[in-house]
Amino acid sequence: MEIEEEKEKKKQFKEIDKDPTQIENLDQYLDMDIRAGMSPEAEKISQNPFLTRGMSDLPDKNEVNCSNYQQSCCKLSSYDWISQMDISIEYLEFPIAEVRFKNNHKDFYLIPEGLVLKVGDIVAVESSPGHDIGIVSMLGLSVKNQMKHKRAKIEDITKKIYRTAKASDIEKWVEIVKKEQKTMLDSRYIAWDLNLKMKVNDVEYQGDGTKAIFYYSAEDRVDFRELIKILAEQFKIRIEMRQIGVRQEAGRLGGIGTCGRELCCSSWLTNFQSVSTSAARTQQLSLNPQKLAGQCGKLKCCLNFEQSTYVELMKDFPQPNVHLKTKQGKGFFNKLDIFKRIVWYSYANDSSTIFAIPLDKVKEIIEMNNNGKYPETLEEFAIVNQKKVDEGISYSLDELKNIEDK
Repeated sequence: MEIEEEKEKKKQFKEIDKDPTQIENLDQYLDMDIRAGMSPEAEKISQNPFLTRGMSDLPDKNEVNCSNYQQSCCKLSSYDWISQMDISIEYLEFPIAEVRFKNNHKDFYLIPEGLVLKVGDIVAVESSPGHDIGIVSMLGLSVKNQMKHKRAKIEDITKKIYRTAKASDIEKWVEIVKKEQKTMLDSRYIAWDLNLKMKVNDVEYQGDGTKAIFYYSAEDRVDFRELIKILAEQFKIRIEMRQIGVRQEAGRLGGIGTCGRELCCSSWLTNFQSVSTSAARTQQLSLNPQKLAGQCGKLKCCLNFEQSTYVELMKDFPQPNVHLKTKQGKGFFNKLDIFKRIVWYSYANDSSTIFAIPLDKVKEIIEMNNNGKYPETLEEFAIVNQKKVDEGISYSLDELKNIEDK
């Protein structure tokens, strides 16, 4: 009987799926839960407010060196390869430490004399006003190399580490970090009530709970003086507003790219370089905004990664305005494959068929033309002949400009 009832239910659902509007009673259909169940590990991660600070779980107030701090689950994580080298401890010593806070917020601090630190230590550091709580993410010679990479000078580092955090510091820190999500949502509602055309993307509390940084994005200039007054009155803290672009917003929110991997800006990318549609043209990509734009709505940062390689390799190819002259007619440039070193040409009087000619053969034809000689046809040099495929929808210049970030 149970098997027959199960079959009958499946039959009903199939009928509903064909056309739900024709079913009089949709309650059974609407009550269906098609969501995939969340694993205990995924639920634990989603409920961890310290994940943005590189911790797999909440810190223990009685544990100064945080065992939950893992470089592999941090944004902008770093691997200390120097510590694996067999060199003297004196050589590894350096009076500055790198301390991480939320997301990509990191800074350099002076280590007071006599204070011994380890990576993962929770420390109280100098801030303005009061103090902040962070985690030591890098020490020793690695910090020196990191400063060189970020072009930071030792004499410019003035802020210092006060001490390792006390149990009371960590306990208070945990409480205020838990409030960040609610504070962000409340601030959004207040901004909407004030009809401000802005979006609060993230909130980062200072370790002592006296100050909070509100990160927001907006297309135009926003007068948020009234907003600051309301936020300061409601949350009883000092307010700092920092505007970020759509790329930084995507980096803070995170996501999965079309490549199937975590967004570069939310995992390792530290600086955002402007991306132009010329990069897509150089790489022979279709100028389709839907394919070229990332999660932020702007051109994908990865277009710049291989741009220099393409530019260098294209120096070996003839210019598109160079025609191949044959007795059958002129050959006009159509497209090229840089890595296979193939150039596609079509006849001026018949563009429906294109011919794939190896680069060395193309150069041979050009040299023949320069000497006043003309081969019979392009077919004798081509490795593939095929019908030209329609490129599809053409997009306007305005659509392409909207996704550029200059």
